[in-house]
Amino acid sequence: MQTLSSDSSGAYSDEELIKHLPGFTNHYATVNGVRLHYADGGSGPALVCLPGWPQTWYSYHPIATQLAQRYRVILVDIRGMGSSEKPLAGYDKKTMAQDIYELLGHMGLEKASLLGHDIGGMVASSFAFNYPKATEKLIVADGAHPSEGMMQMPMLPAPGSFTRKMNGQYPYPWWMAFNQVKGLPEQLLAGRFEYLLDYLFGYVMLDESRMSAFDRALYASVYNQPESIRASNAWYQAFDQDIADARMYARLTMPVLGIGSHVSYHYLQMSLPSMAEQVEVIGILDSGHYLFEEKPDRVLEAVYNFLG
Repeated sequence: MQTLSSDSSGAYSDEELIKHLPGFTNHYATVNGVRLHYADGGSGPALVCLPGWPQTWYSYHPIATQLAQRYRVILVDIRGMGSSEKPLAGYDKKTMAQDIYELLGHMGLEKASLLGHDIGGMVASSFAFNYPKATEKLIVADGAHPSEGMMQMPMLPAPGSFTRKMNGQYPYPWWMAFNQVKGLPEQLLAGRFEYLLDYLFGYVMLDESRMSAFDRALYASVYNQPESIRASNAWYQAFDQDIADARMYARLTMPVLGIGSHVSYHYLQMSLPSMAEQVEVIGILDSGHYLFEEKPDRVLEAVYNFLG
């Protein structure tokens, strides 16, 4: 099974990208039956960073080197992402959380804080639910554990709300449905994923210029492959199982921070108190969904204040 992008030896390879993050090194480990790539840098308390769709470990580059001045920062390509393996199964967030738990064991770490964005926030939440003793603190940025509320998402957008920019009061994440379809997205998007990326960044970011041309080309290179589209869509296709698993979880007792952009702040305000007992939700309302690119200083301030 191929696990690397089409440009695995070029400018977008792990070996080249790591040069953009002084002090970080690339590593690969087979845990829970899947081979994962991760980058490791800094020293201090462990902070595991989990990215979202449609990005990779490199999405943390606007904040990683600063975080590494205070923490040991571990940037992970989750199952199905980047140069991590893309098996045919195991994309429910409970299994993906087990991937991360076993990765920590492989690294000799008994406990860590987690920072997850988008799909990564879902995996980080599942980690906290399933491995509370291994979770110091939990931070989710624009993405928490799948819940029953997802079943209430509208098939059609609210009248007048579906414009060039995502409406923060009436968000319409149409890709939640599109990514449920098996087989067709690979046929439509393979080799032309940049069209989806450019539309998506324009739609969910307030300042899309903050997503650089290099970053856009990198993510297009990764997700242009049919197997990458298939694997990343599987994160969405597992939501039914994730919601069923959530019914069995007790509320989290460790401190939890939600960082919400203008499109997710209100959602986090509603969802996180039902997930956890110690919750703080911060809104960065002058940012779109890709907060690390748009408002890295604000994200760093929130993380520093929360982790201490």
